[in-house]
Amino acid sequence: MIMKIVIGMTGASGIIYGVKLVEFLSKKVETILIVSKTAENMLNTETNYNLDYLRNLADEFYCNNEMESKVASGSNFFDAFVISPCSISTMSKIASGISDNLITRVGSVSLKENRKMILAIRETPLSSIALENMLKLSRENVLILPAAPPFYIKPRRIEDMVDFIVGKILDHLEIENKIYNRY
Repeated sequence: MIMKIVIGMTGASGIIYGVKLVEFLSKKVETILIVSKTAENMLNTETNYNLDYLRNLADEFYCNNEMESKVASGSNFFDAFVISPCSISTMSKIASGISDNLITRVGSVSLKENRKMILAIRETPLSSIALENMLKLSRENVLILPAAPPFYIKPRRIEDMVDFIVGKILDHLEIENKIYNRY
């Protein structure tokens, strides 16, 4: 059985993390991609990629307002949900049980169905409210994976730091990869 992974992309800076994750996963697993309008704006602002490129990589594609999609239902099985990049707003909504768009709804489904969820948080500094929400989700077995690239790998290019974060996400999805140099 092929692994099925839902990827949400929110409007936090660092949209390249989501792009590179979708590129890698599209070759290995079944991918369902949800992109918020703000993420689409960030895609245009921060990269040379466009929404059609991402849409063509994914097996299924949804805009964040498509609440009637089958991925919004707990009876539709998927193995894991990754939000990369994940805004503090999206993380906080999920922590508070707010399902006002498709990404937060899939977050709620992931929690109630006890599915693996990884949030690649892209924000600094963090308020005590954000930290409390992260702790709340961590206690529900959500992996909080801050997109904070390391320097001990001696990166020579921005891509080296992006690959490290994407590789860490893949490690936690238990998908073999060699996209970054391990220390």
